[in-house]
Amino acid sequence: MPNRLRSLMILGLIGIASLPLIVMLAFLVIDSFSASPPGTLIPDRFTLEHWRFLWQTLPGRPSIWTATANTFLFAGATGTLLVAISSTAGYALARLDLPFRAFFLGGVLVMHAFPTVTLIIAIFLVLQVTGLYNTLAGVVLVKTALNLPLGIWLMKGFYDTVPWEIEIAGVQDGASRFTVWRKLVLPQVRPGLAALGLFSVIDGWNEFILPQVLAPRSDVQVLSVYLAGLISDDSRFDFHLFKAVGLFYVLPVTLIYMIFQNRLMSIYGGGTKG
Repeated sequence: MPNRLRSLMILGLIGIASLPLIVMLAFLVIDSFSASPPGTLIPDRFTLEHWRFLWQTLPGRPSIWTATANTFLFAGATGTLLVAISSTAGYALARLDLPFRAFFLGGVLVMHAFPTVTLIIAIFLVLQVTGLYNTLAGVVLVKTALNLPLGIWLMKGFYDTVPWEIEIAGVQDGASRFTVWRKLVLPQVRPGLAALGLFSVIDGWNEFILPQVLAPRSDVQVLSVYLAGLISDDSRFDFHLFKAVGLFYVLPVTLIYMIFQNRLMSIYGGGTKG
């Protein structure tokens, strides 16, 4: 009984602390379907007018479906590249006796310490020179590169938890090092791969600064930039429309998190060996 009472008290405290967020989300949903002034608890009339962006293109904005496709492409490509590179680099740093290994690991960690905004001018110049400015591919490469230090360290931690005996047995049976990695080691770190991929997709979905600065062209616009563009003109600001687009923006990533939250939490299960 004391344990049950303690659990109920903890849930009650969590509910009270979460109340402002719950109220905010409730008004977000109500206002997106309401014709009443924003913040009205009981609307006079419900309408779908604020969701017109789903079937018609707003003035000065690209199609919402183009922005949605770009966002899925950006987040998915970033996640795929990050997992592919981190899974190989993390294995090499965890298992191979590379020259200057400790120095490289420290350098990777230092790279992750720099905020994106401090590098944006240098990144802009590099993309200009390479012809990747104002392209979705350029933003994908930049976002992946900025997330690589975290991905490499996380995957190295997961590899460090895999017993050496598994690889030794595979090598003794005549398998190549690549085959051992692909067929024996990778299945052992599958939770880490899934967690890193989901983390990267969610992070890419929420990214705003890089697409806004490095790919401002309308046909490569993502949803975060589309949403910000709705408040660029203060004289014609439609708060109901802004909330409806915001709700449309958060729904996919919320569903992804609700479905895969257990796998995402396993990102903290990687080892921390040096």
